[in-house]
Amino acid sequence: MMSVRRARKSVVALATGAVAALVFVSCARQATPQQGASPSPQSTPAATIDPNAKPSEGWKPRDPALPPAPSAREHSITIEATEEVVEVAPGVTQEMWLFNHTYPGPVLRGKVGDVFKIRLVNKGKLGHSIDFHASKVAWDDEMRTIQPGEEIVYEFEAKHAGIYMYHCGTPPALHHIGNGMFGAIIIDPPGLPPVDKEFVFVQSELYLGPQGQPGSYTKMRDFQFDTVVFNGYYKQYLFSPIRVEPGERIRVWVENAGPSENSSFHIVGTIFDTVYKEGAYVLQPGSGKGGAQALDLQPSQGGFVEFTFDEPGQYLIVTHKFSNVDKGAVGVFQAGEPGAPRKEAPVTKGGQPVQSPTGTGEASH
Repeated sequence: MMSVRRARKSVVALATGAVAALVFVSCARQATPQQGASPSPQSTPAATIDPNAKPSEGWKPRDPALPPAPSAREHSITIEATEEVVEVAPGVTQEMWLFNHTYPGPVLRGKVGDVFKIRLVNKGKLGHSIDFHASKVAWDDEMRTIQPGEEIVYEFEAKHAGIYMYHCGTPPALHHIGNGMFGAIIIDPPGLPPVDKEFVFVQSELYLGPQGQPGSYTKMRDFQFDTVVFNGYYKQYLFSPIRVEPGERIRVWVENAGPSENSSFHIVGTIFDTVYKEGAYVLQPGSGKGGAQALDLQPSQGGFVEFTFDEPGQYLIVTHKFSNVDKGAVGVFQAGEPGAPRKEAPVTKGGQPVQSPTGTGEASH
């Protein structure tokens, strides 16, 4: 394995040349919103989500497809920290705090023994940092906060397999994570078998502030979230189902970024024959072995499931904490062409056949 020379890390002040200092924050300080954040006056009402609204023309979902791990064993990646107004549901915008201009941040992938050199550049108006749960480094070294115009190199060797969260840890970390400053990094388990398709879902919840403003820190502390989403947008894979084929072997990686809500990842209409959670296989195919219904994850936990779809049709993607399905944590896998021929289960009324209202194969919103 490659060794990592951690002595090379430095904080560079692009504008002033000053070295940023680590500031230890008291509990009282951590209970206040990020200094410099846009105000959310109490007189300004929070944005609300219309459950009947649909995305505007030209809207595109985030692609959940997961590319294979790169063959290179060293990964040099630049990540920019910014604050930007983005749409999180049809007609609803928030000022999100972002890594590389996306909510969630980019999905990174590698193998055990790979070295990651992450150059974090603060192009925002607030102090930010980054904490990779896949690393083993000191909190007061690579994870320290950098100010606008500064940058830091965060270098680590991936020593353990799994899907891990990364996030901003600048106090109050709840405010930064709750405003979207997180992502997932996947370190493949050795000997990971090939599948036909791989996808990744990052679950998180939003605590809406006023339109175009940051999320409400008060709501975050009080655990009063407005929506739960997969990959950063309300019901996006219901608006745009994910196309697969019957019989394909599918692997879905799931990371629950929280910051505070749990997840019970479930797909309606299939059974997981493989479950991998927090760095270990819970279930693998084999003679006499059963199946799994859900992958249970607390905040920051992750894993993957594998399965197939036996017939054409629609298969709902949900968290089986169903109060959160109504709040946005729902999508659709479309197996085969919509309306593809299949043996329909007959419906009758008074002994007479009734036409199925779902025979068109189109997802209901």
